[in-house]
Formats: sequence, C-alpha cells, structure tokens
Amino acid sequence: MKRKKHIYFGSYEVPPRDFENSKAVVLPLCYENAPSYGAGSKNGPYHILNASMQLESMDEETLINWEEIGIHTLKPFVPSNDPEKAVNEMKNEALAVLKRDKFLLSLGGDHAISIGTIMAAAEIYPDLGVLQVDAHLDLRNSWNGSSYNHACVMRRVVDDMKIPVTQVGIRSFSQEEAEFVKNKKLKPFYAHKILSSNDLWINKAVQTLPEKVYITIDLDGLDPSVIPGTGTPEPGGLSYRQLVKLIKTVGKKRTVIAADINELAKVEGFNVSEFTAAKIATKIFVYCL
Repeated sequence: MKRKKHIYFGSYEVPPRDFENSKAVVLPLCYENAPSYGAGSKNGPYHILNASMQLESMDEETLINWEEIGIHTLKPFVPSNDPEKAVNEMKNEALAVLKRDKFLLSLGGDHAISIGTIMAAAEIYPDLGVLQVDAHLDLRNSWNGSSYNHACVMRRVVDDMKIPVTQVGIRSFSQEEAEFVKNKKLKPFYAHKILSSNDLWINKAVQTLPEKVYITIDLDGLDPSVIPGTGTPEPGGLSYRQLVKLIKTVGKKRTVIAADINELAKVEGFNVSEFTAAKIATKIFVYCL
C-alpha cells in the first residue's frame, strides 16, 4: 500500500482546504483487480482529478460555488493486490475520514472499492442504506477467483453486511444474480422501465431508502453516449440529467453521508468521460451537503 502524486479536486483559483476546515474529503482509491472486460480504472482517480481542474466553480442550477463548500483531497491511495486485504485497507482509509465527521467522496478504481468504503460507513451508521447506480447487479458470490471482485460488490453488501440496497439503471446480469434477486425479493429499477418522459421513478426509488444513504455510482450506469470511458459499457443507460435529478432528490429527501464514483477507464484522446465524472462529483457536493 502506498500513495502517489497529490492532485487536488477543483481549480487552482481557490486554495484547497486543509482537512480540519473542510466539509468534504475526496479519497482517490487507485485499485483494479481482475477486470471483466476493459481495463484502466486503476488510473481513474487521476483522470477525474485532472478534469476537475478544468471545471467552472459555479453550479448552473443552484448558483452555488461548490469550491467554497470546503473540499480537501487526500493523496491517492494504492491498496494491496490481494483483494481481501485491499478491501480492509480501503475500509481503514474511509473510516479515518468518516470518524472525523466529514462527508466522504471516494474516487475509483474499479467497483470493488465500494466494499471497503461501505463497510466503513456502516460501522458508523449501522442503519444506512445503499443507492447503487449501475448497469450491472454486481450480485455474484464470486467472480474471477474472488468474492471481493467488482462483480460481487452488492452481494457483499446484501449478504455479508445485511444492508438494504436500491439498485437503479440495471440492464445486465447473470442467471445466478436473477435467482438471488428473486430469493431475496429485491426490486431493482431496471433501465428498460425507466422512462425518459417522466421522473416518477426517482421519487419511488428514493422512497425505498432509509434516512441515511450511501451513494455508489458505477459510471457504466449511465448510457455509453454519456460515459464511453468505462470498462463494461452497456447500451440503454441513464442520461446525465436523470442522474443529476436522482442525486438532487436523494440529497433533498434523505441524509447522504458518503458516496463514491467508480469504473472510469479513460479513452485516449477523448476527455468527455472524466470531465462528466468530475461534474457529477460537484453535483454530489452541491445537493448532498
């Protein structure tokens, strides 16, 4: 485990806050192990942080200057290559932030980063629920030789941590996962049932969540026309505006205590994916703080 070059979230126009005087802490987790298809998510945090320096600081919807919220960025953390050990290392990193009563935004890395960060959040907020935006159910018990693989994230959350989940944007899963959904009586919000013509599904999704919420955003939950830079792109995903409205609604009606954005795999010569991911991060700051 080690740390790499320190890059701060946001532009150079506003000096980065120190840890004590910040409301939000960004934790870059440079981790990728046994990807299913496209690789590159290990460097995702660097690309998102670099893109964040090109963002304007005023949110166009609220007219809030998100840089003035107070954001501290930790040095990028590189966990062990052993999946179980890595999960525990990332849990400890997240726990150190959450124990100080800070809002935590973790940047991945593949979706396995969420196992450790959700474990940390649940240790402090045992009554929380998880809102998952994703193309995939991630409910396999084991994949590519590990039960801590990115395809097993929500299985660990539901089975091991006993945390309620609300899954949004789902459109790809195995027979094993379909049977698990049926047996556990889970009710994912499948992408093909989410209409672009109305947003009633957003209120329904938020109503299923308890008061305290952890948000995990796998960028393949969005349509590839919005985020082409991800390891396992699936057609038919959420639009950018649909995701923003979901974040806005859950931030208004629930208490969001932490979030993560994961699975960015940069497309060389093409900056839209990381820029959009950084923009999503600012929406989380604006609507959840």
